[in-house]
Amino acid sequence: MVANRLPVDLVVSPDGTRTWKQSPGGLVTALEPMLRSREGAWVGWPGVPDTDVEPLENDGLLLHPVRLAADEVADYYEGFSNATLWPLYHDVVERPVYDRNWWNAYVRINERFADEVAKIAAPGACVWVQDYQLQLVPAMLRELRPDLRIGFFLHIPFPPTELFMQLPWRTQIVQGLLGADLVGFHTPGGVRNFRWLTARLAGAQSTSGGRGEVRYGGRTITVGAFPISIDSGSLDRLSRSRAVRERAAQIRAELGSPKRVVLGVDRLDYTKGINQRLVAFHELLTAGRISAEDTVMIQLATPSRERVEHYQRLRADIEQTVGRINGEFARVGYPPVHYLHRSLPRDELAAFFVAADVMLVTPLRDGMNLVAKEYVACRNDLSGALVLSEFTGAAIELKESFLVNPHDVDGLGNTLFEALTVDSEDGRRRMRALRRQVLTHDVDRWARSFLSTLGMPDATAGENHDGGQSAARAGHN
Repeated sequence: MVANRLPVDLVVSPDGTRTWKQSPGGLVTALEPMLRSREGAWVGWPGVPDTDVEPLENDGLLLHPVRLAADEVADYYEGFSNATLWPLYHDVVERPVYDRNWWNAYVRINERFADEVAKIAAPGACVWVQDYQLQLVPAMLRELRPDLRIGFFLHIPFPPTELFMQLPWRTQIVQGLLGADLVGFHTPGGVRNFRWLTARLAGAQSTSGGRGEVRYGGRTITVGAFPISIDSGSLDRLSRSRAVRERAAQIRAELGSPKRVVLGVDRLDYTKGINQRLVAFHELLTAGRISAEDTVMIQLATPSRERVEHYQRLRADIEQTVGRINGEFARVGYPPVHYLHRSLPRDELAAFFVAADVMLVTPLRDGMNLVAKEYVACRNDLSGALVLSEFTGAAIELKESFLVNPHDVDGLGNTLFEALTVDSEDGRRRMRALRRQVLTHDVDRWARSFLSTLGMPDATAGENHDGGQSAARAGHN
């Protein structure tokens, strides 16, 4: 496994003591259980710049740290990865910055990752490269170790071709990905976009038969859609535990025992549509369609990239909106919006999912969004309603949610009101269908599907029908 971050972050205390804690983010949450069950090794940055860390074993998982200097973190990670690629791949919600120095750092760090993998991978091993920070690694690794089976999976959206063509280094990125044997995306749309670009920018040729394959450099590369999921069974069991259910009841009591609780859980990011949903909630209160006495909203915003200026600006805007709503509608001790800017442990988060009557998942653009699936996994009594953005990968699978265009604030408010007032029978029907999808298609099934398509010997071929069909469908669409 090759990812920008290790599954654990190094923490260095003032006295120099080193400890490890789990890394934040959905990628680690999705991949760590799968890799532990397969006795794999993980190559990534330990989260602290200018620090040398020897390879180590953590809970049975072999970790191989890659060193990054502070200026490399600024240029490769905060710069090219998150100020160039991230906004470009998320429909240019913010304007991307095209900086040649950032690009040079991106190339250099991708080379470093490829070199590290080439040194440690066994002959003929399967290597699975993850996400947008490492898109050059497949081709670099192919040059160093042609014996390897190389897969790449993109965890964020792949942009429309017209947007991708803005990128000055568009050809290098496409050629980097074509070093893989298998390139995976969340949705067939990402597959279509990438296949078109491989022909336009690299001269690759689509094979006949509609299997989602392209020919490039004398090799055949499979391109497929593999919608990622969660460890849904584990989360379902956690949500049924007495401790979580008691904590959920306590949360509602602390809120003043409102009739309805609305919840948003997001990383603090401009792609997540947090301000739009707050405005929609505010307008429902203003119009008198809901009352602050019986409907309460909780917004959990996990800290993210706090040194970057537009994230600081976003946080200030959200906090100003929350203050305006509470200033107008709060009673003493009972604000209608509770805003928490912090991370929560898994069992506490599960309690919030159990406590919430309506889950608002309304990104302006998202590759998948696992929070939507986590909420569904926690609703074992079939109560609750999911309001879900059309512009998430999850919307393709979770069709029985309340789908919404998050750019349409009026429509968002109307859909939220519909979810708050849904007939209980219709609500249970919707949630039953959502849970059937989420509990059946879990993260291990996703991983088996990808790895068996890649040709990993111990992947369960019998579970390959998802990935195989997605790749085939992508060839027809």
